[in-house]
Amino acid sequence: MNHLANKIWRFFSFIFVVGVVSACQKSEGFSKVVLIEGMDEPMAMTFLPDNRILFVERKGAVKILDQETRKTRLAGTIPVSTKYTDKEGVVSETEEGLMGVVVHPEFEKNSWVFIYYADPVDPKHVLARYELNGSTLVEESKKILLVIPIDRGYNHTGGGMVFDKEGNLYLTVGNNTENPKSGTSSLDERPGYEGSDDQRAAGNTNDLRGKILRIHPEDDGTYSIPKGNLFPVGTDKTRPEIYTMGHRNPWRVSLDSETGYLYWGEVGPDSDYDSIGGSRGYDEFNQAKGPGFFGWPYFIGNNQPYNRHDVFTNTYGEPFDVNNPVNESVNNTGLRELPTPVIPAMIWYPYDISEDFPLLESSSRSATGGPVFRRKDFARDAPFVFPEYYEGKWLIVDFMRGWIMSVSMDENGNYKSMERFLPEETFSSAIDMKFGPDGALYILEYGEGWFKRNRDSRIVKVEYNRGNRRPNVNASADKLAGAIPFTANFSSAGTNDEDYYDKGKLTYDWVITSVNGATVNLNGQDASYTFETPGIYKVLLTVTDTKGQSNSASLEVVAGNDLPAVSIDFKGKNRTFYFGDKSLEYKVTVTDKEDGSTSNGAIKPEEVAVTFDYIPSGFDPIQLASKQIGVETNAVLSIGRNLIEASDCKSCHQYDSTSIGPSYAAVAKKYPNNPDNVNMLVSKIIKGGSGVWGDYGMSAHPQLSEADAKRMVDYIFSLNDLNSNVASLPLEGKLTPEVPEGEDGQGGYLLRAFYSDKGAENITSLTGEDFVALRNPFLDPMLSEVRKGVQLSTKPNVNFFMVGDQSYIGFKDLDMTGIKEIILYLGINAIDDAKGASVEVRLDSPTGKLIGEIDKVTKAPDGEVKTISGVSAAELRRKNSIKSTAAIAAATGKHDVYFVFKNPDARSEDILVSVNEIEFKN
Repeated sequence: MNHLANKIWRFFSFIFVVGVVSACQKSEGFSKVVLIEGMDEPMAMTFLPDNRILFVERKGAVKILDQETRKTRLAGTIPVSTKYTDKEGVVSETEEGLMGVVVHPEFEKNSWVFIYYADPVDPKHVLARYELNGSTLVEESKKILLVIPIDRGYNHTGGGMVFDKEGNLYLTVGNNTENPKSGTSSLDERPGYEGSDDQRAAGNTNDLRGKILRIHPEDDGTYSIPKGNLFPVGTDKTRPEIYTMGHRNPWRVSLDSETGYLYWGEVGPDSDYDSIGGSRGYDEFNQAKGPGFFGWPYFIGNNQPYNRHDVFTNTYGEPFDVNNPVNESVNNTGLRELPTPVIPAMIWYPYDISEDFPLLESSSRSATGGPVFRRKDFARDAPFVFPEYYEGKWLIVDFMRGWIMSVSMDENGNYKSMERFLPEETFSSAIDMKFGPDGALYILEYGEGWFKRNRDSRIVKVEYNRGNRRPNVNASADKLAGAIPFTANFSSAGTNDEDYYDKGKLTYDWVITSVNGATVNLNGQDASYTFETPGIYKVLLTVTDTKGQSNSASLEVVAGNDLPAVSIDFKGKNRTFYFGDKSLEYKVTVTDKEDGSTSNGAIKPEEVAVTFDYIPSGFDPIQLASKQIGVETNAVLSIGRNLIEASDCKSCHQYDSTSIGPSYAAVAKKYPNNPDNVNMLVSKIIKGGSGVWGDYGMSAHPQLSEADAKRMVDYIFSLNDLNSNVASLPLEGKLTPEVPEGEDGQGGYLLRAFYSDKGAENITSLTGEDFVALRNPFLDPMLSEVRKGVQLSTKPNVNFFMVGDQSYIGFKDLDMTGIKEIILYLGINAIDDAKGASVEVRLDSPTGKLIGEIDKVTKAPDGEVKTISGVSAAELRRKNSIKSTAAIAAATGKHDVYFVFKNPDARSEDILVSVNEIEFKN
């Protein structure tokens, strides 16, 4: 995964110690509160008076959360586009939908809410203004301010919005351009490939895509252009709305109320190594002190250039000139000469460890953004305002990596340093982050899976309390669903209070609430309850300290439907590493207490989604797995089709031709797919009806549940857009792993099986899945989840040092089945005072079962570090390492694997070795 191409692998004694933070950066004084969980693709949030939060979900819902009651109310639903059908009829989800929301600074006077969304019919993105009357979005008040034509089917939407103190609105707009297979920059000028040329959008002064816009909304629903944008009104071949340009995927945006500087996160391209096309990909955190050009698609990061590319001949020329950027594309409708100077990113980082910002570590990446803290932005009596230490600091979050960093700047607003905020906390899939009027930091978490409702989506509130702090609460259960009766055991393990006077003196109250509002109260750190009535229950744990401060955590329990069990038999193969096998055998089995199983035919093969995909290096396979929406959707819809096939519906209806009654395709075409029509057709299937399609009446089907009738209706509506070209794999077979064109082969593979059950009576469907995530057998030490005695050097390269006797690193959940050797690629030659070390390989803890050893590693006879042209960075690291092999005792199944570095003669600050890579061999 690491690619430090064309760099010399040398070691210097300049050390940056990971994890050294000031006392103020630790969690003293901070409490984390979960306000809501289980949303349906939350995208952005803004704040209303009376301690309420307005948030939007991608499929069009506008909702309001009351922090006092923790209840959510639907304010309105906006029709949006979330899918795209290509020329071959393949339907796929896109990032489009309801993408952004912000309230006007004078909301208490005018009730204005601004919403950015994808039009449900036409290929355009719309900025509209609505009035919010209490908790209701007034549809009749809608005023369309701005329309941005787009090419449907491409991602990168933007949607971040913020107002300045003059009432100007800033809006981030994505580049709406296809990602090139090379993972670099999109510069394809061939006819018919306009969607692959970002010079038509981000690099075009006459196009609003790939920009941050600044406009001033007017009372009549129009807007004016503030002075000081990038191009004065009337400038030929430009759009005056543009404040900054040259952006790929600018996301959440914020303003420093003191300086007026603009800040945002920006997602970069995928390539994780430099290539003939130019720089590898970087995500960026950017600052605009004024209007300007930020480089894309010609430059990235700290203005690292891409090379001119003649796609017709597939040849590359000179790098683009940062001092004279020009847009010579045939698709450019704007100025040829682009603004200068080209403004570099403030912070930039690749999938790999960043030499410039090593604290960001390595992983998948998706820069979100975050706010700048200024004490004057909050009322004097705001209860949770952060301490003075954070004055002027920019808090940034990454969607994929989960950290929050606190960035310090000098008196001129230039980058100075960064440190991790709440280093013991991880924020999962943070898609928005803002300070609220009460001074607390609010984080909106989208959840793990793409394009679906996630139980782990939530709004988290981080409060600062100068005195007593709330307890930190964690609630869990051994079972969250089951056929009745079943008993769930609840645990508060992980709950604590950091105030010394509250140690061991907390009060635990559990409240179980059913849909009809009936409650059961339980007490104690742990509790259990037997569910005997079907329904969906909310289980709320409230923990109170001795000063009366409380905090809560909640769970959802489904009674009356058991979770389906999905299992992949991988035929004895290792379930963690891919060792180059030409074929892989598998078998998928699904068993559900209510539905039956695949073994007896009750669950049909087409109702199970099975996929096998290549996962590029640097990506989280589980995140990418959840993007297989077409296959999942077809599997779920197949249940509806099978219900139709098993009923008497076929006697009157055909799929695409008229019989006694209309065809299902005609029904799907006649009625728009919306909740009202779904409910109408469900009622008609159950109760019967007549008079719409002719003289023949439709018979009633009272034996059908509403849930089954809805599955049938969902299938009928799907006939308008069913992605029939997305096929699932069979339940049993052989896989042939292949590396897609343009990939480097350093990635892995993911086999995934998914089943959504048929529910039970009117109890919701539950889903089960199993997966086998095969990764490259060469592990980057930066992927280790557990560490002791680790330091990073920053110059000239980033090196992973083990320091002091008994230092260790650990990797979680590695399958050791069939592993016979582990090779450590250790660096020591270029470190003058490195002490060397022996290495122990242990299971499950640093003192767990010993399964392998390496004798003390010392300097090799040839101490020269060599640069070798034409090889990848990974190969270069291996060639410039001391190769040390440990024979591994037989082990099976998944374990946490620890590497313990020992040298009893070393002092606690002594460098032992540098870990370059770890290879697992079968």
